[in-house]
Amino acid sequence: MSLRCLITAGPTREFFDPVRYISNPSSGKMGYALAAAAGDAGWSVDLVSGPVSLREPEGVILYPVVTGEDMFNQVDALFGPCDILIKTAAVCDFRPKERSSTKVKKTGAGMTVEFEPVRDILKAMGERRRADQTLVGFAAETNDIEAYAMRKLEEKHLDLVVANRVGGGRGANAFESDDNTVVLLGRNGLRKAFGPAPKTEVAKWLIGEIAAFHAAK
Repeated sequence: MSLRCLITAGPTREFFDPVRYISNPSSGKMGYALAAAAGDAGWSVDLVSGPVSLREPEGVILYPVVTGEDMFNQVDALFGPCDILIKTAAVCDFRPKERSSTKVKKTGAGMTVEFEPVRDILKAMGERRRADQTLVGFAAETNDIEAYAMRKLEEKHLDLVVANRVGGGRGANAFESDDNTVVLLGRNGLRKAFGPAPKTEVAKWLIGEIAAFHAAK
């Protein structure tokens, strides 16, 4: 039986006004590579993607979104029928509390912006998941990589979490890079490392590991 997989990829944008926003350096390459690898494995793939400059993988259904709220709503709509959720997207955790309907003009004074939290997609899906679904998260960290990843796995009711280093330093090749180094951690005690390697190869390895985990549930 073909598995139905839901993957999120890329960054989100949160706007101050019609022309300015906050975001992050996520290129979407890891998520798109996973979508392609899942498609090659014969899975049915829904890809919810923030703004990226990548070609849609062949055979994948693409759902373009922009903001964190957009992504939440699209994932929420697609989550029920999926067998596996893989959330690689780098969603902005906060958004400006107020958004101007017109461009904010530059002045000599400084600017203070109040932020509010963006809804946590992975935690929300973890709270409503079925026992037969497999949830996989990504933890992009600058330090204490595996400790923070395991905390995320527990707090968000995940089965697996993929930990990788970002922000500079040795092994920090996740954002925007064509390569990645990952550690796959599971609530069943699983710990496997892969890389450094091209993200296409990392994706193939991860899809194989996720498939094996899901089949053993």
